[in-house]
Amino acid sequence: MSAAAPTAPGRAVTRLATRQVRRPALVVAAVTVGMSALVVATYARTVGDPAAAQALAALAGNPAVRTLFGEPVALDTAGGFAVWRTGTVLAVLLTTWGALATTRLTRGEEEAGRWDLLLAGRLTPAALLGRHLAVLTLAMASTGLLLAGALTAFGTPTGGALLHATGLALAGLTAVAAAACAAQIFPTRAGATGATLAFLGVGLLARMVGDGVSALAWLRWLPPYGPLALSRPYHDDSWTPLLALAVTAAALACVALVLAGRRDVRAGLLRPPAGRAPRRWLLGSVGAFAVRRAVRPLAGWSTGIGAYFLLIGLLAESLTGFLTDNPRFADLAAQAGFAGLGTVEGYTATLFALLAVPVGAFATARLTAFAAAENTGRLTLLHAGPVSRARLLTAEVVATVAGTAVLVAVAAVATWAGTTTVGAGLPLTAALAGTVNVLPVALLSAAAATLAVGLAPRAVATIGMLPTAGGFLLTATVDSVHAPAWVGSLSPYAHLAAVPATAPNWTAAGVMVTGAVAVMSAGSWAYARRDLRL
Repeated sequence: MSAAAPTAPGRAVTRLATRQVRRPALVVAAVTVGMSALVVATYARTVGDPAAAQALAALAGNPAVRTLFGEPVALDTAGGFAVWRTGTVLAVLLTTWGALATTRLTRGEEEAGRWDLLLAGRLTPAALLGRHLAVLTLAMASTGLLLAGALTAFGTPTGGALLHATGLALAGLTAVAAAACAAQIFPTRAGATGATLAFLGVGLLARMVGDGVSALAWLRWLPPYGPLALSRPYHDDSWTPLLALAVTAAALACVALVLAGRRDVRAGLLRPPAGRAPRRWLLGSVGAFAVRRAVRPLAGWSTGIGAYFLLIGLLAESLTGFLTDNPRFADLAAQAGFAGLGTVEGYTATLFALLAVPVGAFATARLTAFAAAENTGRLTLLHAGPVSRARLLTAEVVATVAGTAVLVAVAAVATWAGTTTVGAGLPLTAALAGTVNVLPVALLSAAAATLAVGLAPRAVATIGMLPTAGGFLLTATVDSVHAPAWVGSLSPYAHLAAVPATAPNWTAAGVMVTGAVAVMSAGSWAYARRDLRL
């Protein structure tokens, strides 16, 4: 009886953690397996010609292409092409989901006070964290097994399939372990999430620079994305880089478990300074306070987006010059889903479409933080005062939309600065037109997140990312497998014009903005009429 008693709460925690992650884990697994399987299944129809595959490999050998899309390996095989076409996208998907899920299940639950009774019993913080890490590890491992099975079933070599799937699972586990460490260091979920996403952003930039600059190829050993390229599935099938990734994930997990036992409950190792002078700036109104809450996250997102699009601008001359001299490669790039790369305007228009994903993620993150503030009771006193709930949400939405406008402006200026440095000749007005062109898609994410705040506050992150991340994945899949046109039209990206290479599609932009405003209004209406802390 006494020996079994301590394990009962632990089993209950494991079951609860499993229930909390099973649905999003199934969605992520379905997207990972589905995208890879579709690209493999349609390879013969898209790039099955050996001559086309060799030409595509020559295109991908350009440093700019390698920087953007990764090193081309075994493009003459269905498995190698699938890895090159979807590997980075799926790695970012798995790592981002793993990081967000970890901070939500650990620091988020503790910050909300739902771990207090558990930690008052026999469970230690390390034991509680360990059970959540075990559940997330199982989720990543299951995704890897399903992917390996699907790739093998569609005819790719088992060794390459297993290597690629293991690499993606280990990248996800590295993100989970890094998020667990951040959750012990930072006292808030927002801080832990921001630090982990910064770690992932640095890792992605390191992979891009390492792929594009031979002298800095050592950067590809940095986790979590670089070792995936070094493993070279379906070609060298090297397990050594993945061993290094596994050691990194295990070391981070061990550090997190040790740190969990060295801090107070609801506190992090980093403590806010005590006794500082009061900071009253932007506290005069609800709207000003919403701006104040957004300033620090906006600075972080601006830094990451600015660095990425500065790199995009610096690569413009290398890639467009190569494709201008080799028209056949430009045609092959279009067949692989990268149309319009032959001119500076077309190149930037293609890459600007990606901007909607991080800008939509910023909008979703801000409204997720608003829902979390309500759930943890930080808005209770405001709700008890003379300020209406609709006004609170409206102020947050307006500040968020203003932040998205700042981010697209930062991307435009960074791209212009990069192209100016290399003499590519992209005017600042053209760069601004290209980034503003994707703003309606990002607003759809803000609108979806606002609706989720009113109807499903625990699913704001998932629902908010559907228009941008979900639409991007749908577009990438449709481009790769040449699906029917009506399938592609379901994505908002299908209705974006290639600005600045072409004129904007004002009709589509107007429809998206009008729809976003209508959905935001519906979300505000629903929020004002539901119970608090739902």
